[in-house]
Amino acid sequence: MQAETLKQQISAAKGEVDAELVLKRAKVVNVFTNEIEEADVAIHHGKIIGVGEYSGQNEVDLDGKYVCPGLIDGHIHIESSMLCGPAFEQAVLPHGTTAVITDPHEISNVAGTTGLNFMLETTRNLKLSVYFMLPSCVPSTNLDESGAVLEAKELAAYYRSERVLGLAELMNSYGTVNGDAKILQKICDCIAAGKNVDGHAPFLSGKDLNAYITAGVQSDHECSDVNEALEKLRRGQYIMVREGTAAQNMNALLPLFKEPYCDRCMLVTDDKHPGDLLRGGHIDYIIRKAIAAGVEPAVAIKMGTLIPAKYFGLKQNGAVAPGYAADLIVVSDLKNFTVESVYKNGVLAAEDGKMLEPTALSINEIAFARVLNSFNMDEITLGDLELHETGENERVICLTPHELLTSEKIIPFQNHPGTAPGVDVENQIVKLAVFERHHHSGHVGLGFLGNYGLKCGAVASSIAHDSHNLIVAGTNDADMVLAGNTVRKNKGGLAFVLNGRVVGELALPVAGLMSMESAEEVEKKLQALKAALKEAGISEEIDAFMTLAFVSLPVIPKLRLNTYGVVDVEQQKIVPAIF
Repeated sequence: MQAETLKQQISAAKGEVDAELVLKRAKVVNVFTNEIEEADVAIHHGKIIGVGEYSGQNEVDLDGKYVCPGLIDGHIHIESSMLCGPAFEQAVLPHGTTAVITDPHEISNVAGTTGLNFMLETTRNLKLSVYFMLPSCVPSTNLDESGAVLEAKELAAYYRSERVLGLAELMNSYGTVNGDAKILQKICDCIAAGKNVDGHAPFLSGKDLNAYITAGVQSDHECSDVNEALEKLRRGQYIMVREGTAAQNMNALLPLFKEPYCDRCMLVTDDKHPGDLLRGGHIDYIIRKAIAAGVEPAVAIKMGTLIPAKYFGLKQNGAVAPGYAADLIVVSDLKNFTVESVYKNGVLAAEDGKMLEPTALSINEIAFARVLNSFNMDEITLGDLELHETGENERVICLTPHELLTSEKIIPFQNHPGTAPGVDVENQIVKLAVFERHHHSGHVGLGFLGNYGLKCGAVASSIAHDSHNLIVAGTNDADMVLAGNTVRKNKGGLAFVLNGRVVGELALPVAGLMSMESAEEVEKKLQALKAALKEAGISEEIDAFMTLAFVSLPVIPKLRLNTYGVVDVEQQKIVPAIF
């Protein structure tokens, strides 16, 4: 900031000259004291310069509507919205989100630093402030087969960017507490740069938790139990209360929405599909849901504004107060918490659910060829799905509704007519396959999935956390082959096949993760797919694609399936699907 600009702001704050913009007769949500103040909000050169009684060159009479700080999502993977930067902005900014802290480890697992650079470049000129945490685990563990490997030396230079705030979710907690040298180097580089280290350690407790925090890990977003969250709070971590498409932990963590806990807790979404963003909202949805559950509105708002700003060192964000950035939202009442207008740096950016000047997507196809052509695998054949293990029992990966955790079930090996061996439609057990798609290795992991609900056909997706190989679930091999090859042909995406016919598909050619279309177009195709899958038996409590996407992630208990086979996460070893 120039001294002359600062002088002008001070003069306007004193009332010596009119502010550029004044929001008159507002009810200001004070996130420092949890109070509601009746006052004008004065803005000059993009900054709030006063809360009180002011005159402005331009005045907007709010007539008692509420002014809140712009909302901040402290942990999200933009890739999981299936949208590129501009389309993502158009989905979330009208809901009051003025800043996000994103972890681009999805695209980095596919395309390494080229993927990371793609995300930095395509979010650079948005009105939405997009900050980054560098992906810490590419791949997530040694038991994963990703498209790239990012070591400390590849990440170090990025810390010089003001948009990079630290090291993202350290999901290899096992390696961290056991002193893995490569992980510790990443942590040391981040701390030396004066930036934050985020955590990801479901159910880590006791001395292992102490060791994890000693290593420098400052937060956790995987708590699904309030006692787990309280233990981590007592040991000094910040807790990110997650409410996304697949993982919905807010209700279990409601006791944290009060003093003293709320001062070290923030609201995050982690992963959210475009339709949930468009219809339900983003951080505003979590605030609305919390208020409906009896949470004090100012507390819920603080957890979605001031707390993430403080944690990430965004010193001029997260409050309606002098000296803070004029990132503001206007809502008519706190019960419904419907965002009517959004100001970014003091300029009206969105109104009545729409951005006023949407940003266009521009991609350098030569520089990002690796991102746009990420499939390197042969067509799938029936032979690829042949089970080579033998035995009397099968090990089933069982899904948990609204959670990312899975459980293990051992049952007698099934062989029902009309389905693939091992499948038991009546008891919600389908066949599962994961195909390596990055290095033409031909590796295929086979197993069985429970509680998915699919009664016929096959589902395929190139979104399979975190390495994003091609995952296919189905009741018969022929449909699984066609579903997988449909996604391969589209250079990534989703597909549903029934009786040898492609019922629906959504192409995601950007790293096999994102579309270049609008949120509305992506959601239209996604909803058609989900409607067809609902008819095919997918439970209301399971998101057909978001939940399936996490079945490959070998860092969340209990069982997962990736290109190496069935992974016992707690033991960090491959176990047989049939024995």
